[in-house]
Amino acid sequence: MEDVLAVYARPFDPRVPVVCMDEKPYQLLDHARAPIPSVPGSDLKEDCEYLRCGTCSIFVWVEPLAGKRRVIARRQRTRIDWAHEVDRLLTSDYPDAKKVVLVMDNLNTHTIGSLYEAFEPAKAFSLAQRLEIHHTPRHGSWLNIAEIELSALTRQCLDRRVADLDILNTELAAWQQAANADQRQVNWHMTTSDARTRLRHLYPEF
Repeated sequence: MEDVLAVYARPFDPRVPVVCMDEKPYQLLDHARAPIPSVPGSDLKEDCEYLRCGTCSIFVWVEPLAGKRRVIARRQRTRIDWAHEVDRLLTSDYPDAKKVVLVMDNLNTHTIGSLYEAFEPAKAFSLAQRLEIHHTPRHGSWLNIAEIELSALTRQCLDRRVADLDILNTELAAWQQAANADQRQVNWHMTTSDARTRLRHLYPEF
């Protein structure tokens, strides 16, 4: 826990950005019957029956101090998918960064080994050299700022049925553009000192 809190306490440095990532499964759903549109005096009406259209995984990347977000849905969340998202992070999102500090949970796909499964060794090594990885502890996902962003995304963008992956990515891109236009930063308050005081039951007693 203190490792992640120390990362969040670092000052903003565009050469070494701190980026948080998280992902969540999402079920694509369609209407079994066409909804009845809303009209003055009557709300939108939807049948409770729906059609399953498969699943996908939503990846969220957040740079808290810069107010930048990138969101994309992929058909799966395999090691290869994660590796290609990291490649995009380093080569497209932060091509000039000396190193990217990456905070995420310790899911079994979130490892340097995934890069070697997706790319030839020289490229995998080159990408790995530009990463500084910090994992949130078990049962400590609340420390991941990207998880908080996923919660906001779910409330603001995923409160309706979406049947197609392309449509979903269009919706996510619109949310991303609006969020980035606001440059809404994350003001993280929890410090290591706070943790040692308020969560002292997690520390050993001497």
